[in-house]
Amino acid sequence: MRRYGPAILLLLTGAAILRISLFSELYLRYVQSGLRPYLVVSGAVLVLLGAAAGVVRWRGRHADEEYEEGHGHAHPGPRPAWLLALPALALLLFPPPALGSYSAGREAAQRAAQGVGTFPALPSGDPVRLTLAEFSSRAIYDSGRSLKGRTVRMTGFVTQDDDGTWYVTRLYVTCCAADATTSKIEIRGNASSGHPPTDAWVTVTGTWRPKGELGSDAAWPPVLDAGSVVRVKQPLDPYEKR
Repeated sequence: MRRYGPAILLLLTGAAILRISLFSELYLRYVQSGLRPYLVVSGAVLVLLGAAAGVVRWRGRHADEEYEEGHGHAHPGPRPAWLLALPALALLLFPPPALGSYSAGREAAQRAAQGVGTFPALPSGDPVRLTLAEFSSRAIYDSGRSLKGRTVRMTGFVTQDDDGTWYVTRLYVTCCAADATTSKIEIRGNASSGHPPTDAWVTVTGTWRPKGELGSDAAWPPVLDAGSVVRVKQPLDPYEKR
């Protein structure tokens, strides 16, 4: 069987890529949706290469056997090479979860690379559905205070500090999970008590509580006085887009 190791490794890797990109939406845990066609093509090419390599190995088996009869035993490849198949097999059977509170906790206070200024008016009607990045930018940099008096609704996962302060958090990406950065909102108010456990997904509805001077470190992270906190399922695409 060691003769077919490279072919099996190609097949496992290709099958794993196809599993997360063609037969499910799991690829959204790692890359943006626009990269799906490239993943599908890559997976298909790897499967074809693996199949072709297997056929070549099978056809060459008889020649090797004849060589062994005339010249002694051939030297098989090293056994540790099979360990290379383990990551591909793990991805095929047990795809890792999306980034969560651990990744968010490693991120320092990230804020939008922009100065204080005015923002476009929010849509009419409450509550207004916003991403965490949109809320954070307006809370920290909007000199027009467009959030004042408005009820907003956002979805993210729970993170918390050692002192019990908790946040609704979201990771946002440019290309893939490797470049993910953090946006988080501190949750206060009557609905903030008894929050769900870390990494649970929630939808929060509430009003902005001004904090600190615009554009300063004291304004981060922004604060939401929550009127309701509802536990929800993780979205199909867990990341916000820049």
